[in-house]
Amino acid sequence: MYFITKGLVILIGSTAVSLGINLFLTPYQILDGGVVGIALILHYLYKLKIGLMIIIISIPIFIVSWYKYKAYFYNSIHGLIVSSLSIDLLKPVRNLIQVDAIYSAIFGGIFMGFGVGLMLRFQTSTGGTDLIAQFLCEKTGINVGILIFFIDSIVIVVGGLLLSSSTLLLSIITVLVVGITTSIMTSHV
Repeated sequence: MYFITKGLVILIGSTAVSLGINLFLTPYQILDGGVVGIALILHYLYKLKIGLMIIIISIPIFIVSWYKYKAYFYNSIHGLIVSSLSIDLLKPVRNLIQVDAIYSAIFGGIFMGFGVGLMLRFQTSTGGTDLIAQFLCEKTGINVGILIFFIDSIVIVVGGLLLSSSTLLLSIITVLVVGITTSIMTSHV
């Protein structure tokens, strides 16, 4: 039963992240932080596939986790693969919904924070900075949502400088909402 539950969590969380990216972020060139943000920057600048870039960028993180944190490796590899594939497979939904940019930033953040937070609650993740934040949370006791927020901030500032001030402002909103939603999802109530 545990593996079925975990599989469903990965599928639901990955779908939420994918919908957040495809429905709300990409139409306005909004960034998330971390590995996803870097993949989005590469997509916006060079039209590279987002999911594929997430996998490629995550390889060094997973190599380190293989040697130092095998449990994290095994708990996250499925989330990485499923979420990356679903991001690229759900690309056709990108123009399905049209809302103002500010709402797109908020809804994208809610979807992504829900997906990431749900997976983290069940000791799995999409890897990337979620995995780094999970390591740091375990070592420091700082809430994983706050750690993700800090890492994400660095990525969106760089992305905003490379893309536009509109991208930066909307991405700040998204990262705030992702951080808040992930914190709520991972709080032990």
